[in-house]
Amino acid sequence: MENNSAKKLSLFAITWPIFIEMTLHMFLRTADTFMLSRVSDEAVAAVGVANQLIMFMFFLFQFGSIGATVVIAQYLGAKKHDQIHKFSGNALSFNILFGIVVSVVIVSFTSFYLGFFHLTDELFAMARTYMLIVGSALVLQAMMLTLAAIIQAHGFTRYTMYVSVGMNIINIFGNYVLIFGAFGFPQLGVTGVAIATVFSQFLGVTANFIILYFKVKVKVRLIDYIKWKKDRLMKILSVGVPAALGQISYSASQIVTTGFITVLGPDMLTTRIYTLNILFFVIVLAISLGRGTQIVVGHLVGAGEMDKAYKEAFRSLKWNISLCLGVAVLLVIFREPLLGLFTSNPLIISTGAVLLIMGLILEPGRCLNIVLGQTLQATGDSRYVMLVSVIIIWAFSVPLYYVLGIHLGFGLIGIWIAFIVDEWIRGIYLLQRWRSGKWRAKALVKQEEDLKESV
Repeated sequence: MENNSAKKLSLFAITWPIFIEMTLHMFLRTADTFMLSRVSDEAVAAVGVANQLIMFMFFLFQFGSIGATVVIAQYLGAKKHDQIHKFSGNALSFNILFGIVVSVVIVSFTSFYLGFFHLTDELFAMARTYMLIVGSALVLQAMMLTLAAIIQAHGFTRYTMYVSVGMNIINIFGNYVLIFGAFGFPQLGVTGVAIATVFSQFLGVTANFIILYFKVKVKVRLIDYIKWKKDRLMKILSVGVPAALGQISYSASQIVTTGFITVLGPDMLTTRIYTLNILFFVIVLAISLGRGTQIVVGHLVGAGEMDKAYKEAFRSLKWNISLCLGVAVLLVIFREPLLGLFTSNPLIISTGAVLLIMGLILEPGRCLNIVLGQTLQATGDSRYVMLVSVIIIWAFSVPLYYVLGIHLGFGLIGIWIAFIVDEWIRGIYLLQRWRSGKWRAKALVKQEEDLKESV
């Protein structure tokens, strides 16, 4: 695959395994929650509190993984195969070291973090146990993300999907055995969930290393892990850091928004949760197509085929909007039965139904954001995407959530209107950036060649 040109990468062939993989990751968390609910609501609450911090760390590890995807895709497109193992080694060792540091910090400050939630002694003990086990192994999550990024950048997205399938099966089986004490194993409850999670991650990392070396055939040598080169790390981080900061900023804004919705009462908070659960497949579809486009465009930009990259982004965008709108229409048609699966509360069902109808306006704007955001990152223009996200969200969108939802009294409908406006404004800015062509000068390989010529 390393010897194939960017032209031979199929967007569909790359995207569908990513969609399955992301769906499985979500299913993994849902399975944990469902199986723990058979133990007690307290166990679910304890793991939920702990996972808030674990998920935040997941975003931090994007520093290395997103940067690795873009850089390696561009170098593959430029057919500079002799550099791939060096970038791979540096990206992996950076995230491994970062993962170790994060693991140490999480374990050291677990009690301090949990103290903010004023948990009962029973909940505190369960949450602390879960965080100590899963937190100490966060380095595995860091390795998993980076390995998957390198493999996917080569176009081998099916193999990372297979690993996710295997991890899900092992994790669910491990949950069953260790939560309920099956086959003579001890009945460990929350501790069992943590052990099953870490064990499945360890096997996943092992499998991805095997795929990297023997299928993708990226022979990362020991010296590639140890010998860091400043310009290689800077290329990875120049894309990865802004991308990760943009995601962290968006997640933080959603936490603030949740606080606004909490003021509206538990029914509205529950409505938002159920509506987002129903919209989950639309969101994952958009993100999957965005990641697939990122890989294809990265190869094209690395190969210097800027015009093809330009057209590929718009082709992907049309597919994304069409597919997401198609799914959104189905959700609107069956909106009340779908909401009825979660609740019989008429207020939640009626409000959620309105939000799903509003999704027909929301989804095209969200698609603009996701596809063009990841496409611009693929060219190396990650900083612009971050600035648009951070400035618009915090200077305009978050205040608008409050004004429409709380101050003017439009409630959750008002907040949803603000959400639509936010997605469209950011999407239009990214669309203008893509049309301007300023991203063409951001290509990492091109910058390297221009520097050599000037010297």
